[in-house]
Amino acid sequence: MLKGIDPLLNADVLYAVRAMGHGDRLVICDSNFPADAIARRTVFGELLRIDNVSAARAVRAVLSVLPLDTFVDDAAVRMEVVGEPEVVPPVQQEVQAVIDRAEGRSWPLVGVERHAFYEKAKTAYCVIATGERRFYGCFLFSKGVIAPDAQ
Repeated sequence: MLKGIDPLLNADVLYAVRAMGHGDRLVICDSNFPADAIARRTVFGELLRIDNVSAARAVRAVLSVLPLDTFVDDAAVRMEVVGEPEVVPPVQQEVQAVIDRAEGRSWPLVGVERHAFYEKAKTAYCVIATGERRFYGCFLFSKGVIAPDAQ
C-alpha cells in the first residue's frame, strides 16, 4: 500500500501512466473489448488490468493521478452505441460524473464510432482492461500536464 495512492493502481498501471508523456492516450475498457489484441499494437505492447471493478471505478483510480489534456477537444472519448450515437448508456454517464468530479468542472466526453474507436485505441500508449460487463464501457483519455509550482 502507498499513502495517497488509490489501491487499485497496481505497479504495472502506475509504471505505464508515469511513463506516458503529454498527449499520450490510454484506453480503459470493458470485458468485451478486444483488449489483448489491441494492447499488443500499443506503445506499451502488453495488456494492463484493473480487475473486478466497474469502468467508472477504474477511471476514478486512474484520474486520481492522470491529468487530462487541456490542449485538445477530445481528451476524454467514449465508444458510441452502434446505430445510436447520441445514446449515452448508464456506464458512460457514470464515467462522465467521475471525469467531472476529477476535473472539478463539466468536461466533454466525446463520442467516437465503434470501429474508429478501435483504430484510435491501436495508437494509444496502453490499454487497461477492467471487470466492467456492461456494453460500451470503453474510453480513451489523453494525458495532460501538471504546471510547475508558482514562484
